[in-house]
Amino acid sequence: MPDRSIRWGILATGPMAAAFTEDLLTIPGADVVAVGSRSQQAARNFADRFAIPRAYGSWQQLANDPEVDVVYVATPHAHHLAATTACLEGGRAVLCEKPFALSRAEARSMLAAAERHSLFLMEGMWTYLNPLVRRAQDMIGNGLIGDVTSVHADFSSRVPAIAGSRLRDPAAGGGALLDLGTYPVSFAHLFLGPPDHVSAWAHLNDAGVDESTGMVLGYGNGSVAVLSCSLAFSSTTRAVVHGTEGRIEFPADFYNPRGLVLHRDGREPQVVEAEPQVGNGYGHQAREVMRCLHEKRTESALVPLKGSLDVMGTLDRVRELVGVRYPGE
Repeated sequence: MPDRSIRWGILATGPMAAAFTEDLLTIPGADVVAVGSRSQQAARNFADRFAIPRAYGSWQQLANDPEVDVVYVATPHAHHLAATTACLEGGRAVLCEKPFALSRAEARSMLAAAERHSLFLMEGMWTYLNPLVRRAQDMIGNGLIGDVTSVHADFSSRVPAIAGSRLRDPAAGGGALLDLGTYPVSFAHLFLGPPDHVSAWAHLNDAGVDESTGMVLGYGNGSVAVLSCSLAFSSTTRAVVHGTEGRIEFPADFYNPRGLVLHRDGREPQVVEAEPQVGNGYGHQAREVMRCLHEKRTESALVPLKGSLDVMGTLDRVRELVGVRYPGE
């Protein structure tokens, strides 16, 4: 890596921003130099907590800081478009948390801003950069389970309804689909690509957002993905990738797995355990961003922008089918 550090700005001060910042502070060559929030006091408190030199009381001030190379956008997803666009227009590269936006149209607008300014942009889909998930990709690429025929994945986590929570607020892009369902959908896209057909069912709450959603993605070659998510109950968050000659199982937490099991027809199962996780697990994506910036790339080949657009397109289609609409749509 070149000698110069990559100077990070953090936009937002919630739990995700804190977890990511904790990991950044352990990475050689990562320098957290500024934080921005809509509240000066919140920015100041966050800066004091992590010994960050500069605290800004607006997103725009952070976006305009010439000594910031890249901004990590950690706002709720209803604000991803505005926050990411402000940073790109200010000349900063961006790593934007998942889901990339509320819709494919918003995501496309973000890409257009990055293209106008020839700046790096990446969705913070940490699953794609997880070493075990990449190991599974290599196994499949080497033909260990034959051709992929189906993906099954579920991410459900019981979250009690709390007045004012963004998770069930339409104005905040609430519902299980965008908060949790983006993981199984992205997982299916990783191994099967964008679908040719989408079917979906959801249970909506009184506010009109989904408490639970089930999806079936169909492919012209006969492959299928069966996916689900819920805020109403918890699950093992397991996933399985089936092939013509075997399968790969992620027994739990497929979005950040600690182990996988390779089943090959006629052979004993092979258990592959993850290396001990460093920090909160966000370092892999931070390093990928830094690698791309040092190589003067505007996009990561491991988390491609077309892939993020395709996932948003599938999420749009699911919302259309189940009747979830956000204000202004």
